[in-house]
Order: sequence, then structure tokens, then C-alpha cells
Amino acid sequence: MSAHSSAIAQSRPLLSNPSTGLWWGLLGVAAFSFTMPFTRVAVGGLSPLFIGSGRAVVAAALAAVALALTRQRPPRGVQWARLAVVAGGVVVGFPLLSSFALTTAPASHGAVVVALLPAATAVMAVLRGKDRPPRAFWALTAVGAVAAVAFAAVQGGGIAGLRWSDVLFLGAVVTAAIGYAEGGLLARELGAWQTVSWALVLSFPLMLGLAVAAAAQQPPSGTPVEWAAFAYLAVVSMFLGFFAWYRGLALGPMARVSQVQLVQPVLTICWAALLLGEDLTWGTVVGGLAVVACAGAAVRVRLGRSVRGVGPLSPGRSIDRPTRRQGTDAEAAGSLR
Repeated sequence: MSAHSSAIAQSRPLLSNPSTGLWWGLLGVAAFSFTMPFTRVAVGGLSPLFIGSGRAVVAAALAAVALALTRQRPPRGVQWARLAVVAGGVVVGFPLLSSFALTTAPASHGAVVVALLPAATAVMAVLRGKDRPPRAFWALTAVGAVAAVAFAAVQGGGIAGLRWSDVLFLGAVVTAAIGYAEGGLLARELGAWQTVSWALVLSFPLMLGLAVAAAAQQPPSGTPVEWAAFAYLAVVSMFLGFFAWYRGLALGPMARVSQVQLVQPVLTICWAALLLGEDLTWGTVVGGLAVVACAGAAVRVRLGRSVRGVGPLSPGRSIDRPTRRQGTDAEAAGSLR
């Protein structure tokens, strides 16, 4: 297949009904919801540095194969620098920071703090896109941040009891939000899954070096269950999950599909209780609902101003090459990992 035929295939008209995008979006969120519980399992026998870097190495190999088979045109000029920003957030920052945090913190705790990601992504998209959202957006975002910090403080025994893992989780949120916002803009030029794949390929040398260093310092000696959890993180959380998530956003309506991500913290808390036996306390439930409610309200305010009336993908609009309007939706979506 030639590069020309590949480009034609990407712009092929796609017909869908409004519920199709929701189901694809939900599939992506369901895939991402297992990330923290399985990371918690993997760190039982594998070092967090090896997990965070090794999963990117495996995903990069898969991405390279996908890009080669479909003969994608390489990025040009400044696009490589922008891909470095995406890679720094979603390939390097979030996986490494969350892996180290989960060596001491339960997955349910991390799920509540990371529930700020949709609103944080919207903030970064606003700053990157020079938009001017209403004051309600900033107010709700601030309330959500306070709710997340308050939850972490209560769980740790007060502000003085905030744990180092909470700082790492918040750092993971910030880095992922930056990567998502820049990726939402770049996806309009390169395509959705192509952007993630090129970011993985770009970060491959660094992550390979970190994985080798981690293996030399602490030789991996995980159980079959821990290696299975690692395989899920590499193949699904780091790679395949993005296919379903971005397809859902492309099918749309994006303003509606993006809200599905707010289900992710709830699912993660449930998986942590069922798979890991973590206590599902009232504090965790209330904290999770508060953060999700604030984040959801902030993202809805942002979307209500920017993408009002956007419907499902119509014939002639590309699923992998979003239009300018679609790119604005992706910026605010806060897709996530």
C-alpha cells in the first residue's frame, strides 16, 4: 500500500449514529481504568522505574510497526518539538510519576487525585490555545483542586501529613494535562493515533536507556501475575487504549463523548476494591464524588462555551484527520490514560 492510498483511506467518509462514539469512548476509558490497579500489582515485584520506562519501550515497538505498515508520513520541523512535549507528558511524565507514587499509595487514593485530569487538561488547552473561558470555569477548577488536596490531606492526617505520593500524583496530572493539550492540537495535523505513536517512537531511546538502567540496578523478578499486569500496561494502557478513546472522540459528538472519562476514577476505585482488596471507605467515596463533580462541571463549562452544537462525524470528515472544530473539542476533552 502506498502513502497516497493510505492518505485516501484516512479520509474515507465514515457514517455513524450518535451512540457509536459513546461506546468507543467508554471502551477506551474502561481500558485506562485498570491502569492504576495493575500498576499497583506490578510494583510488587518490578521496580517503578522499570515499569514506567519498560511499558513505553514495548508500546513504542508496537507503534513503530503500526506506523511502518500504514506508511505514515513522518512529522516535519517544529512538529518534532511539539511531539517532544506530548511524549514528556503522556509517555515519560505520567507513567513514571504514577508508578513511583503507587509503590506506597493505594490505587483508589491515586484515582481520586488523578480525577482532576479532565479539568487540568482543559486549563492547559486554554493556556495553549489563548482562549478566554468564563469565570465559572476557573472557579470550578479551583474548587476541584482544593477538593483533591483536601482529600489527600485528610487521608494523610492533615496538611502536614500529605505524603510524597500525593505530590507525585499531582505532578502526574500536570504533566499528562500538558501532553494531552498539546496532543489535541497536534492531532489535527498528524492524526489521533499517529500523534501518540510518533510520541512513543520519539521517546524510545530515552525510555530504553532508563529500562536497561533499571534492570541493571534491580533485575526484574516478578511473578507471572506481575508480568501479566506489566503486559497490560504496555499493550493496552500505553497503546491500544488510545485507539478506542480517540476513535470515540472522532465519531463524536465530542462534547458528549469526552464526559465519559469522568467515569474512570469510579471504575478504578471499584477495580481496586475487587482485585486488590483495598478498603472502599466512605471518605474515599465522598472524596471521589467531590473531585469528579468539580472536574466534570469545569469541563462542561469549557465545552459549553467552545463546542456548542457539535454533532457526530458526518460524511467527508476524517476520523484520523480532525477538522479545526474537532481539534478544539479534543483540546478540552482531557483524554486520558
